[in-house]
Amino acid sequence: MSDTGVEPWLRGALTEVSAVARGVIHALELADEDVTKWCGGLSNAELNARPLGLPSLGFQLRHIARSLDRLLTYAEGAPLSSEQIVALKSEMDEVATREDLFSEFSEGIRSSMARVRALALVDPELSRGVGKKQLPTSVGGLLVHVADHTQRHVGQAVTTAKVVGAMRYRLSGDASVSLINGAEEEDDCSRDDERYGHEEEAGAGVSGEGLHPADDPGACEGAEGSA
Repeated sequence: MSDTGVEPWLRGALTEVSAVARGVIHALELADEDVTKWCGGLSNAELNARPLGLPSLGFQLRHIARSLDRLLTYAEGAPLSSEQIVALKSEMDEVATREDLFSEFSEGIRSSMARVRALALVDPELSRGVGKKQLPTSVGGLLVHVADHTQRHVGQAVTTAKVVGAMRYRLSGDASVSLINGAEEEDDCSRDDERYGHEEEAGAGVSGEGLHPADDPGACEGAEGSA
């Protein structure tokens, strides 16, 4: 949060942008500020740790950036590319450096805000389809989901950062350290899921193994909603 102590949506900024798009951009600005505040001072080991079996902060930052890219691609009326599918499948990679994580996250937020500004000029009622099944939504529906999905994962990241901080004395310098024996267990939202058929949509022959369902509207609300 800025030095004013006021969240972005209450700063009177971006009045030239339409209300829905403005709210989405403000949500992304808040996401950037919260991640910087709560995760910016953590080490490589802490960013890659999985306390109590929770997804790592590295996963959360990668997933926020990459899911923004996927959701905005749908909002723009385009299918996912094979590169986006490959990126999706690597979100749960366990080891990454602070520099790489924050570079990808910051660029993802920055580029997404620019794309939302462009989409502000598009009729929010325009129909859009999600995944190979072309599940029905709209430009406006996708923009709203961009905001709520991002904030959901930022909330998880903040909670995980607090747990990691509290358990800091248990971490070693090994970036692959796990805080509990069951850290290898997958959370509900990282189980294989082929309901949206991203690999077929991309036409790249990528199998559905390891797909994270949270990139699509409604796909893992059940798993994440109580987290």
